[in-house]
Parts: sequence; structure tokens; C-alpha cells
Amino acid sequence: MSKVGIILVSHSKHLAQGIADLIAEVAKDIDLTYVGGTPEGEIGTSFDQVQEIVDNNPCDTLLAFFDLGSARMNLEMVADFSEKTILIQQVPVVEGTYTAAALLQAGADLEAILPQLDELNINK
Repeated sequence: MSKVGIILVSHSKHLAQGIADLIAEVAKDIDLTYVGGTPEGEIGTSFDQVQEIVDNNPCDTLLAFFDLGSARMNLEMVADFSEKTILIQQVPVVEGTYTAAALLQAGADLEAILPQLDELNINK
């Protein structure tokens, strides 16, 4: 089984960095790549930046977390072109990313992690 990593896409560089800092406290061994904001430093997301964090994550299977709709749209477009398995999660971004990272750090596999993330699903 391939190692599972995490990608995080936010409209805000500060939000993405804050979540990454939080994850680093509980899951130092997890491959997490993230992006926040546009290349110009503004609020928003970018297909090219999402592609970059996918490419830079060494894992073949990625749990993907996002904050708002266009971040999800960019994740979906990148997933369509990627050789990697990208599992986009529709959960609260902080809680979902933290839960997945802590479980991965503890040695849980996808079969154990996905049901716990399903409990956090946002159904809208």
C-alpha cells in the first residue's frame, strides 16, 4: 500500500500556514503540502499552485482538504489530470485536516480514517 499524504488548499495564506503549524505539532511525520492565496498574495486560489502542491507531495494517495468552493474546484480539476489518487474531503478544514493527520501519525490506514472523516462531512 502506498503512503498517504495530505494536501491543503485555502484562499488565505495565513489560514493555510496556521493549519500547517497546528498539524506540525501533532503529526511531524506526515507529508503535508499546502497553499493559501494567489501567486500575487491575494485572497483566492490557483490551479497552478494546487498542481504544484500535488506534485511536491511525495505520496501517491492524497487526502485533500479545502476551505471554500473555488479551492474545491481547483482540486477537482487537478485531480482530473493527476496520476495520483486524490480523495477530496468535504469536511470542516481545520477539524478534518487535524483528524486525518493525527490518525495517519498514529499509523491508521485509509480504511480506518475515511469513516471518521465521513462523520465530519458537510452536507450542503
